[in-house]
Amino acid sequence: MCLGLTACGGGGIEDTSTAAGTGGADCGDLRIAVNPWTGYVSNAHVVGQVAKEKLGCNVTYPDVKEEVGWQGMADGSIDTIVENWGHPDLVKKYIDEQGKVQDAGPTGGQGIIGWYVPPWMAEKYPDITDWNNLNKYADMFKTSESGDKGQLLDGDPSYVTNDEALVKNLGLDYQVVVGGSEAALIQSFKSAEQNKTPLLAYFYEPQWFFSEMKLVKVDLPPYVDGCDADPAKVNCDYPPYDLNKLISTSFADSGSPAVDLIKKFSWTNDDQNLVSKYIAEDGMSPDDAAQKWIDDNPDKVDAWLS
Repeated sequence: MCLGLTACGGGGIEDTSTAAGTGGADCGDLRIAVNPWTGYVSNAHVVGQVAKEKLGCNVTYPDVKEEVGWQGMADGSIDTIVENWGHPDLVKKYIDEQGKVQDAGPTGGQGIIGWYVPPWMAEKYPDITDWNNLNKYADMFKTSESGDKGQLLDGDPSYVTNDEALVKNLGLDYQVVVGGSEAALIQSFKSAEQNKTPLLAYFYEPQWFFSEMKLVKVDLPPYVDGCDADPAKVNCDYPPYDLNKLISTSFADSGSPAVDLIKKFSWTNDDQNLVSKYIAEDGMSPDDAAQKWIDDNPDKVDAWLS
């Protein structure tokens, strides 16, 4: 997920999954942007499955980077983003100034971003969870990619974070290294714990993997309002995120019954993590995972449709 005031870059719209509804006469097309992490996929396919089954929508899931999803809502090629992580710059441009996008309310989930170490490290080096002590351990984190500095492993290249600025502004002897996908980050933590090798990495919640491994968060300087206002001068932890949904104004005005569904859609981190576990760990398809949760939670689904 892209964070702070810097927008995400790259990535065009590619429609990678199409699922026909039961006619779609009442709802028509519903194009749900999908961003590259499993929790988002869970949100998208639960909403999409309900929209197909209950409202007769023709649902598609264009795979896009975050900023491209906002652009898609503005140009009419995407109807909704179902898990948004802040983006005050994009809010200003597309909601406040252009009026092309609307806030569709909270997802019910809480987002946390930070730096984490595997459990064995926190147990053996308990003071490593205080950022003030990171330089003491920098040599331990050196890799071939980080050179003579400790490595801070980041995630998907499309995730825009504050980590480069944090390393610089906190005077840390570390080099940010981009590790790849969410799956690559998870595998790095698994390997570090199994082999007792050092790892300091960017990670986030909601996240199904915490049910498998209790990663330990490093305490950065506490977040206070405005401490991240200038992306180049950020020297504080990431803020807590009240995750929300977005819809294009043209979609909001379309009369589609899916508009109310998206606005009423709300669930917990635990709900999302369960569906994500079905997908990432149990190998279920996103639609099958979503359907299992829907079948097991009829009261929650009914509330979205009331």
